[in-house]
Amino acid sequence: MQEYFKNSLKAARGISRVSRTDIDLVLSALAAKLKNQTAELLDANQQDLDQMDPEDPKYDRLKLSPSRIEEIANGIADIALLANPLGSVLSQKTMPNQLHISKVRVPLGVIGVIYEARPNVSLDVFALCFKTGNVCILKGGSDAENSNKAIIRIIHEVLSAHHVDTDVVTLLPSNREATQALLQASGYVDVLIPRGSQQLINYVRENSRIPVIETGAGIVHAYFDVQGDVDKGKAIVLNSKTRRVSVCNALDCLLVHQARLSDLAALVEPLSGQHVVICADEKAFAGLQGKYPEHLLQRSVPEDYGTEFLDYKMAIKTVTDIDQALDYIGLNSSKHSETIISESAENIERFLNEVDAAAVYANASTAFTDGGQFGLGAEIGISTQKLHARGPMGLEELTSYKWLVRGNGQIR
Repeated sequence: MQEYFKNSLKAARGISRVSRTDIDLVLSALAAKLKNQTAELLDANQQDLDQMDPEDPKYDRLKLSPSRIEEIANGIADIALLANPLGSVLSQKTMPNQLHISKVRVPLGVIGVIYEARPNVSLDVFALCFKTGNVCILKGGSDAENSNKAIIRIIHEVLSAHHVDTDVVTLLPSNREATQALLQASGYVDVLIPRGSQQLINYVRENSRIPVIETGAGIVHAYFDVQGDVDKGKAIVLNSKTRRVSVCNALDCLLVHQARLSDLAALVEPLSGQHVVICADEKAFAGLQGKYPEHLLQRSVPEDYGTEFLDYKMAIKTVTDIDQALDYIGLNSSKHSETIISESAENIERFLNEVDAAAVYANASTAFTDGGQFGLGAEIGISTQKLHARGPMGLEELTSYKWLVRGNGQIR
């Protein structure tokens, strides 16, 4: 493992000599090569899928398809076209002693990413890191081992063709020993970013000797207000819950104002077509009984609240007013994504201002919490913490800054 880390550190010094033009050429070439080698990627991915139960919530995250590969490739091509934040001057001034001081963006350095069954992460992380002059060390899970190996092989082929050190991206073995080594790689790795379950994130935070940026689990709520529009609500709830149930921005709990229980059946009716199981409190259950498929409706238990389902399952809780909704979200949110469905300008502003989350929406689906949807090209993760980065982490979030001080013989 030490050789991997030493090679990455050396590559971090050398990547600064790769021109921005060459960086963008590599990314464009990678995007094209991914499309050309879709069949090979799908073959490798199928080997991983064959080892996983299709009912496992991670199956959808693991699965690649021609459309998903094309989407990833297009995202990488978009990153190549984005402005590079490196070297941008954040501030500058000349002091009375004529020292010129400027604050400029620089790479973080060597970024370690530990993730589970998400082969798309391998590509997104490389593209964003490479664009920003960072080196990445990837520690994927055994569930996606064949997929990740095929992806890294393609990346290395493109780098070699452009005479770039292939150590700018390293895939560690998928065993636990590699995880432990990476967690202890102080002096080689500048920051760790875990991508996956809350259990994985907690483990990395508690055992790492390296600074960690948490991309936390998403316990996501939608509040249907007393002045909520049913048609908007139906579309937002359906999209937030079912666009992809295995992602962190998927809806977990619908809060409904008690005065709108008569509209609840209409609000959730589209979910039945996607076979979504609803766990409802007593008032909501009574409002849905006989109006939502019996086999998909059940009474909630305490464990259903504050839970990230990652499945076709959703909780419903009745609230008396927006104050109770805000209090509930404050206690149960993972600070990822929250949305309000309302026509009340006053309640919308209260929700946007008072909810403490990385992304707070009004009358829009939480499915938009995504680097591509935010105009970042892609994302390395969605940070739920407040230090350094928050929300979808794109190019700027993969930089730090340093002070450049130019003088002419000044001494203190």
